[in-house]
Amino acid sequence: MKVTTANRRLDILFVEPDSSAKAYQSLGETYSAIETPTWSLLLAESCRGKGFGVAILDCNAERLTDVQAINRIREANPRLVCFVLYGQNPNSGTTSMIGGTRLCAQLKQTYPEYSTCFVGSHVSALPKEVLSYSFVDMVLLNEGVYALHDLLGSDLKDDLNKIKGIGYKKNKHIILNPFREVVPTDKMDKDLPGYAWDLLPYNKKPLDLYRSHFWHADYHHEKRTPFAALYSSLGCPYKCDFCVINMINRTDNHDKVTSADSSHIRYWTPEFILREFDKLVKMGVGTIRISDEMFFLDKKHFGPLIRGLIKRDYDLNLWSYARVDTIKKEYLDRFRQAGMKWLAIGLEAGNQAVRQKVSKGKFDEMDIREITKEIDDHGINVAANYIFGFPEDNLETMQQTLDLACELNTPFANFYPCMALPGSPLYFQAMQNGWELPDTYEGFAFFSYECLPLPTNYVSAMDVLKFRDDAWHTYHARQEYLDLIERKFGIEQRKNMEDLIKIKIKRKILGD
Repeated sequence: MKVTTANRRLDILFVEPDSSAKAYQSLGETYSAIETPTWSLLLAESCRGKGFGVAILDCNAERLTDVQAINRIREANPRLVCFVLYGQNPNSGTTSMIGGTRLCAQLKQTYPEYSTCFVGSHVSALPKEVLSYSFVDMVLLNEGVYALHDLLGSDLKDDLNKIKGIGYKKNKHIILNPFREVVPTDKMDKDLPGYAWDLLPYNKKPLDLYRSHFWHADYHHEKRTPFAALYSSLGCPYKCDFCVINMINRTDNHDKVTSADSSHIRYWTPEFILREFDKLVKMGVGTIRISDEMFFLDKKHFGPLIRGLIKRDYDLNLWSYARVDTIKKEYLDRFRQAGMKWLAIGLEAGNQAVRQKVSKGKFDEMDIREITKEIDDHGINVAANYIFGFPEDNLETMQQTLDLACELNTPFANFYPCMALPGSPLYFQAMQNGWELPDTYEGFAFFSYECLPLPTNYVSAMDVLKFRDDAWHTYHARQEYLDLIERKFGIEQRKNMEDLIKIKIKRKILGD
């Protein structure tokens, strides 16, 4: 853990807790990604730019036990311990609470004098719930950039009532102050001035403790590291019922505010992001995720960025998300020239009526087939994302989703069970309808033992999860799929996939 301090004592330590054992079961050891901690990096660089002493403790990357993490916190001895509970998956803000609550509780028991703070999408969704924990002293109510600057300029005690954008406790009463604004687009380069890459741990070379998704490296284990992820924009203009990504934009303290109430997007300048790419390449990193929810959306933004990457000719291995209804075919060649080797597309459901019920676009199956083929024809691999268990799903419509996936036969297919994630419109719909929700953070983790998806109007939660797990195995064990992997990536990569297929994760709800 590298510390940079502007004052005699470290002002803030950003802690990334490790929740992987519970969230991913046996997949966490080898197969799940270990992503660079985006928001710890952004917040650290922003606070450092204001003259505060900052450091990052990434328990996930270093595989620290809670005892080791607490010893490291004591060694750093910060004024404020900030638990950063984000992640690039939609549910990561909630599942990160597994490790965050466990570690913070032990820290407070061991060293009660430390001030603790939580920030993240789950925190923004349910700030009062998070503050109800005795070991959490404060929360940041959205992304927390300006609130954190003000908080670190205070004594962390007597003037909390004057600091907008935080929640805290006084005489055991929970208080949510008025919000601070999120960083606007015209101030992104200045107030969120990049990533504190130099603060991350490493073994032999920078970023070698981080690894990409297995598929991003074309199923080569050795190509997964070094790895980094970065944003060129924050937020999303869309309002999908199952998504919580826009909770970081929240600026309203009403209890039933959802991510759909804060749906907008903010951009760094392309020139600014190109400099971040320059830094990563200089550190020897070429496998990079562009984490934007909507990278392939505004040509005024992605156009200059893509042109800059083509001009640099860095031989990158990039991937990013895209929506079927925003992909512009005429730009696919340029994307590939810039190093975009994978596009992850949210197809979600094979039945259009089911898809539209959750506000997921008006594209039809013809659009899906056409766009998927166009992407493949341009030499870009498709990572297709599907969800089983939307409210209008039944066994027949879920089978339609699986059939579509098998027909498209993309080199990666991600199958999720539908979750009512805290902060999503679907979460409040579930609360209103009395649908059973997980009673642990682990229950919101897609690959956990305690995973508890939503029931649909026609199918039980148990049947949804069983269908999802069976569908994953059916898809990846097909001869057509394994032949595709061998043809695209090689015989060793086919064997790597065959090894992955042998792993069966356990599920409580299925009686394992």
